[in-house]
Amino acid sequence: MSVRPAELSDIQRRFGAQTSIADGLYRAFERGINIGCDCLQVFVKNQRQWKADPISEQDIRAWRQAESQSGIGPVFAHDAYLINLASPDKTIWNKSIEAFVDELYRCEQLNIGWLVTHPGTHGGKGEDWGIRRMADALDIIHSRTERLKVKTVLETTAGQGNSIGHRFQHLAEIIQRTRNRDRLAVCFDTCHVFAAGYDLTSEKAYRATMTEFDKILGLSNLVCFHLNDSKKPFASRVDRHQHIGQGQMGYESFRLLVNDPRFFGMPMIIETPKGIDDKGQDLDRINLAALRKLIQNEGAE
Repeated sequence: MSVRPAELSDIQRRFGAQTSIADGLYRAFERGINIGCDCLQVFVKNQRQWKADPISEQDIRAWRQAESQSGIGPVFAHDAYLINLASPDKTIWNKSIEAFVDELYRCEQLNIGWLVTHPGTHGGKGEDWGIRRMADALDIIHSRTERLKVKTVLETTAGQGNSIGHRFQHLAEIIQRTRNRDRLAVCFDTCHVFAAGYDLTSEKAYRATMTEFDKILGLSNLVCFHLNDSKKPFASRVDRHQHIGQGQMGYESFRLLVNDPRFFGMPMIIETPKGIDDKGQDLDRINLAALRKLIQNEGAE
């Protein structure tokens, strides 16, 4: 997949954002260009609905043309908010499986190689039960999509409510319990990890967290980062994203991450609050610029 030529200052870095598909899937690239993305994350249908109309051939052609002209890549998809593959409710669980299968097929149509998902919530049944439930769902999903190349990407979570995935071991156990482990990968969300109790705010803490991740999950299974600061304190287990450097994590966490040579070239995608600042500047552009300023210890304003 093509990649936009990088600036000299971030030639080994690849930053992007979650961009809207409103008024056409292909417009995600247009919006990505406008805010300075190297890579993208999108929803492949309305994220608040179970079903959507099929993707038309015209939509696919428009997407592929926009992608090739943009030079942006790779592109990740995130699944719809309604999906809960660990749900104890049989109806919701089955609907979640059907919806996820549909989204994998949509990704395949658009040549998107990765579909990111939160491991889900167990509804009070317990973490071990939720892990087994999630693994069972993935086995069903992968059996229905055997010919697809798209990988399911398990995202680290903050641990809010009854969610699983807030311990690295949770993700490792899900992967170990599935039959098609080669269809799975991992996304590291900085806000979620920090809120879950893995510190990133000093060099010592950062190294310890990454060492633990590597020991339990393996850095080789990591395919992308979600870069978000946290509105809530360390180990709060509350998922609230904040602008880069403006939350409880601060700039140092991100400086350490973007200058870690192990992750040069790996997609790093912001999901920070959207909008326009009081000077009329797009907040995504501001957050991406803040990350680029941290490269090679240049600091941030």
